[in-house]
Amino acid sequence: MQPSQVLTQRHTLALETSSVLRNTYLLLSLTLAFSALTAWFSAAMGLPRPGLLISLVGCYGLMFLTERNRNSPLGLVFAFGFTGFMGYILGPLLNLVVATQGMELVMTALGGTAATFLALSAYVLVTRKDMSFLGGMMMAGFVVLVVMMIAGFFIHAPALHLAMSALFILFSSGAILMQTSAIVHGGERNYISATISLYVSIYNIFVSLLSLLGMSRD
Repeated sequence: MQPSQVLTQRHTLALETSSVLRNTYLLLSLTLAFSALTAWFSAAMGLPRPGLLISLVGCYGLMFLTERNRNSPLGLVFAFGFTGFMGYILGPLLNLVVATQGMELVMTALGGTAATFLALSAYVLVTRKDMSFLGGMMMAGFVVLVVMMIAGFFIHAPALHLAMSALFILFSSGAILMQTSAIVHGGERNYISATISLYVSIYNIFVSLLSLLGMSRD
């Protein structure tokens, strides 16, 4: 391969990476804003939190449809449907937290989530470090989380929920590092998939921080 061809390929890859990053962060900003709007509407209207079955079907069903249509404009529709539904689920939880702990706790969790995401993203974007080595630890963490969630249905111990929230934050932080690294190094070329992955991680960090801060106050 000629040096000029190598330079052309590198230039093309750099342009593609820049485009995916730009589109991902734009869509992420829009979906987060839409999710916040639906959460506010759900809280303001005092809507009840859906049952476990509806939550699971709605969450994973919309996530599946988003991923299935990620290469078409319909994927954007399902992406907003998914994030809007997650905001609706969050509304009743925010009402409960504000009623028992105060608005200050929500703002603290929101600030902590934003700071965590910005710091992790900046680290990868500045250092350009390949974070794929986290794959094995992420799989182990996922298995532990599943076991802990199953145990949580039978054991209602504050210590278990505290540990689960802390592990969710670590797991989601690792997911942000890996997803951002995948975009930077060419492993992720679909901005809709990247957006949903980052959104879920941010959502989990925020909810887990709410739980951790609430339990620490209690």
